[in-house]
Amino acid sequence: MVDEEKTVKKAAKKTAVKKAATKKAAAKKAVAKKAVAKKAAPKVETAVVAEKAAPKAAAKKEVAPKADSGVKMLSVTLIRSKHHRLAAHKACVAGLGLRRMHQTVQVIDTPENRGMINRVHYMLNVEEA
Repeated sequence: MVDEEKTVKKAAKKTAVKKAATKKAAAKKAVAKKAVAKKAAPKVETAVVAEKAAPKAAAKKEVAPKADSGVKMLSVTLIRSKHHRLAAHKACVAGLGLRRMHQTVQVIDTPENRGMINRVHYMLNVEEA
């Protein structure tokens, strides 16, 4: 008899705990929905502001520097094949804009471009333009 009462009480406790957990979960979902609704409204306003600012931003385009503008340019020629090379070396050659052998491109003399050139120097012919 006593064992039966204990099992009944344990079962009652388990169901009470489950009900409490589901109530908490439902409350959290409701709070989350409210938070999402509040956050969604400012995003709409920022989208409207972004649309107004977009035409101004579109008018400003970056123009590639010309050779006579005082910016140092490098003339880079691929003189060795990029086949059977390391993936990082192939990526550097592609980053410099070289696609095939004996192709020459003009690149700006920046530390980034110099680093790529230094990595694959054995495949390139570099001249200051």
